Amino acid sequence: MNLTLGLPDPVVVTASHWPQPGDDAVAGPPALPGFVGSTFSPMVAVVAERCFAQTTPLESTGIVLVSRTGDLDSAQHVHESVANGKRIGPLYFFQSVPNSVAGYVASRFGLHGPVVCVSPSSDPHRTGLDEAALLLADGEAEQVLIVLVEQASTGDTAVALLVSGGEQ
Repeated sequence: MNLTLGLPDPVVVTASHWPQPGDDAVAGPPALPGFVGSTFSPMVAVVAERCFAQTTPLESTGIVLVSRTGDLDSAQHVHESVANGKRIGPLYFFQSVPNSVAGYVASRFGLHGPVVCVSPSSDPHRTGLDEAALLLADGEAEQVLIVLVEQASTGDTAVALLVSGGEQ
């Protein structure tokens, strides 16, 4: 139970993560068409696919994408290009918006629920659960895919939780 919102925590239906045993964390996740030069969007896509390989999502599944830092690789590329007076390719503008990959996931899996992208200053996991609980309580979604994704010098990580309403 979330004491701040007064709502029950969503129940985890399936979960997945990047990297997991057998993944090449150095090479990164498989390339994602239309998204270049960064592991951010491919990580989101691979953990979503892994979740949905375990169960068929409901059509009214929403997506909550949570990242404290966003797509650092793309941001760095754009910063360096601008600083050096170079042209920035249009794909970098497209993929620099986190809801671009959320829209890709929604389209790929036929999801018609809401899409929410947040960059919390506090606990990302708690933020994702809270956002999902609100969408479920409002009836905007029957399930929510929460994706927590971060790029870091210590390694890129992503976790996906497919959740539904109810108490644990």
